[in-house]
Amino acid sequence: MASRILVAFDESPQAEAALRHALSTYPDAEIHVLHVTDPREWTGGGVDGGYYSEELYDQIQESAERLLERAESIAAEYDVAVTTASTDGRTSSAIVRYAEDHDVDHVVVGSHGRRGLARFLLGSVAERVARRSPGSVTIIREPDSKDET
Repeated sequence: MASRILVAFDESPQAEAALRHALSTYPDAEIHVLHVTDPREWTGGGVDGGYYSEELYDQIQESAERLLERAESIAAEYDVAVTTASTDGRTSSAIVRYAEDHDVDHVVVGSHGRRGLARFLLGSVAERVARRSPGSVTIIREPDSKDET
């Protein structure tokens, strides 16, 4: 049985399903909940050069804190305490790096379950994590996902 679980967590229903899966499947494990913010959300480039929005960065960090508080609230429903963390970077790379740095045995991620051209064009964080993770990975799709494109 895995002793240290990492759950990637964002505002999606799939991430909540992944967290609930980890909490119910591994009740005795040490569960880490990680939120990743992509710097492309508060920086940009253009013809005149790049820009950095400190105000937008602060808003994103506050949103990440509220999101991790939501994860703690969900964990409390299962009577489980979780370790939360937030980091910046490309989502899949940041998840794998956190797993490596914290000796994670198992990663649980949500997935939209896109297929075909949408998956090809948008890529899949879950797929990249599964390919590069130092341990096993469980990919959770929201049961009623309507996005089958």
